[in-house]
Amino acid sequence: MSSLRTALLQSSGRPGAVAENLKTLDEAAARAAGAGARLLVAPELFLTGYAIGDAVPVLAEPADGPGAEAIAEIAVRHGLAVLYGYPERDGERIFNASQLIGADGVRLANYRKTHLFGCFEQQWFTPGEQTVVQADLDGIRIGLLICYDVEFPENVRAHALAGTDLLLVPTAQMHPFQFVAESVVPVRAFESQMYVAYVNRTGPEGEFEFVGLSCLAGPDGVVRTRAGRGEELVIGEVDPEFLAASRAANPYLADRRPGLYGSLA
Repeated sequence: MSSLRTALLQSSGRPGAVAENLKTLDEAAARAAGAGARLLVAPELFLTGYAIGDAVPVLAEPADGPGAEAIAEIAVRHGLAVLYGYPERDGERIFNASQLIGADGVRLANYRKTHLFGCFEQQWFTPGEQTVVQADLDGIRIGLLICYDVEFPENVRAHALAGTDLLLVPTAQMHPFQFVAESVVPVRAFESQMYVAYVNRTGPEGEFEFVGLSCLAGPDGVVRTRAGRGEELVIGEVDPEFLAASRAANPYLADRRPGLYGSLA
């Protein structure tokens, strides 16, 4: 099985300007496809911006809304799958969500953030209730989490047990928590034997200062590609043969003793 070339778009776009963010995504998709990528991952709430305050309910849209339609057109035009973050409206509730759209424009998976971080998110969003959301892409099992979710090892282990090969984590990681991107994410990839694509915003936005440092970490805990602190598109390979060999050599999942862990829940 061939590897899945994956592009990570580190950008905050233009908060509150959906059309501008779609243009940025379209340009990144063209560059990613030109480099042979089959998957482009954008940050948390990329469609609208993160620190948009009272505009959250105004810009929120359903999973099949105009933003999804526009991104489906981008995916088809450039021939690659796209994962993006957006505020999802479902009736009176709004979720911090991410959606994966295939290269054929079909919506493959939609995930609602289960662990909301800080007062801002808790004010505007309802927490999701489904831990494991997956889709298959080019023979690779894709899993979805968002930002703070990956800081809970239970979430990542649940994905490992469900067979996730590549975990996509659009994020809005802010100062002073850059150690998550630098240290926690590679450890998560190693301890649960999967690839993790952690894709961040960058620079100042409202009261927040996003730290960049997006990365693709492998199941050996080694970072395959890493962005700096500014706007950047980086590309790495998700190699299923290496993943299979790593899982065969690392006994973590096989050596688990679930009967001892009941008290953790």
